[in-house]
Amino acid sequence: MRKDKSQNLIKRPPVVVVLGHIDHGKTSLLDAIRKTRVAEKESGGITQHVGAYQITVPAAKREKDEKKVTFLDTPGHEAFSQMRSRGAKVADVAVLVVAADEGIKPQTKEAILHIKKAEIPLIVALNKIDKPEANPERVKSELQKEGILVEDFGGKVPLVKTSAKTGQGINELLEMILLVAEMESLKADTSKPAEGVIIESYMDSQRGPMASLLVEQGILKTGDVLATPSGLGKIKILEDFLGEKIEQVFPAQPALVIGFEDVPRVGENFKTFSDFEEAKKYLKPEEKRVLEVLDIEEGMKVLNLILKADVVGSLEAIEEILKSLPQEKVILRILTSDVGEVNENDVQLAKSGKGLILGFRVKTNTIAKNLAQRDKIRILNFEIIYDLVEGVRKFMEKILEPETVRNDLGKLKVLVHFWAEKNRQIVGGRVIEGMVKKGTLIEALRGEETIAKGRMVNLQRNKKDIEKAAKGEEVGILFEGSGKIAEGDILVIYTQERQKGVL
Repeated sequence: MRKDKSQNLIKRPPVVVVLGHIDHGKTSLLDAIRKTRVAEKESGGITQHVGAYQITVPAAKREKDEKKVTFLDTPGHEAFSQMRSRGAKVADVAVLVVAADEGIKPQTKEAILHIKKAEIPLIVALNKIDKPEANPERVKSELQKEGILVEDFGGKVPLVKTSAKTGQGINELLEMILLVAEMESLKADTSKPAEGVIIESYMDSQRGPMASLLVEQGILKTGDVLATPSGLGKIKILEDFLGEKIEQVFPAQPALVIGFEDVPRVGENFKTFSDFEEAKKYLKPEEKRVLEVLDIEEGMKVLNLILKADVVGSLEAIEEILKSLPQEKVILRILTSDVGEVNENDVQLAKSGKGLILGFRVKTNTIAKNLAQRDKIRILNFEIIYDLVEGVRKFMEKILEPETVRNDLGKLKVLVHFWAEKNRQIVGGRVIEGMVKKGTLIEALRGEETIAKGRMVNLQRNKKDIEKAAKGEEVGILFEGSGKIAEGDILVIYTQERQKGVL
């Protein structure tokens, strides 16, 4: 979040983004923090998907007041990157979660790149420290290779050993976040008109367009007119992350807004205005997402997709990653892309477009489910973006024709032709290259010309059946196939297998 040089400033809570590799414990760590630090009266837990929540840290011995920390609860670094790409410096501190037993993984490296680009302070949470296989020193060395030098190694990056399972290090992590935030001197001006960033948005079937946001400056109130480049509205209802109605939102506080006329885009900055006429000037309709229309050449293979996701942030992250899949052999075409549950219109579109429906953290309504079963339309549901992408990759490979791969084993020179009857012949010869094997395929060459093709029914040496023969050995072969083999011909022995298509 942006710092302000105005004199009319107050301290505000830090906003923290938690990033890292899948299965390294991001969600479980956040859950552990939430369970220990959400106030007793809030113990019923979070009732809705706001995309962020705020915790209370009790006052330290020398301090009078308790402190708050806001955590972003996004689908991962894909959505965080989406926010950053629109210029929204939404987080003040990044926590990089690394499993102590596994170390740096591909997504850890991606997360590090995003954090470096965002130019925000970093804290490493070395999670799963309770596991017997935990190896902190190895992880620190791996971090050093990625340009992250922790304090133990003479660097400036704090590292906290944590366990979401046992609760170890949770308090230390929160204290470190507050310490780093204190050094950043985070301030906000509450006298300014409210402005901030959209962190999630979606269409609710009952309540209409919904937007989760973080206030950066000013105080947002019920009744305010606000706008982003893609949408505007007047705030009818404000709710906190527990679903409780509130009248105003302070800087670094997450809230759910009902009142937008359209679903705004994730990562857009919002501002408040005196009236709708002023707000309309902030709109930039041309920035709305337009799905790419592709010219498909005749004969090219295409996989049509219908995407449905819980929130716009997820949707945009999925589209961005799908674009990175190789499409030289199979083209991905997104027929429609929207937030909300899978409905009957999606199934009808999938039927007419011969498409696949992909749902991300959404349900399928009963009518759509029945229609899909009747018309044999595939609906695949996912909870993790990378699982969805791998699912799409597998479907793309299924569309490809299997490839026939030939593997040459050896060559045999025909020395004598013993016998021929119908499509069978017996010949004798010497292996001059590689090896020959019973049950393989044969191509007979006379000079450069192929004069016979078939298979080896039997292989003998000294009138005894054998399975294979090596270079230099003389053997007899029972050949079955088309064409007539003669002395002096070269028999190429090979195998052939069909392999599934690879992108």
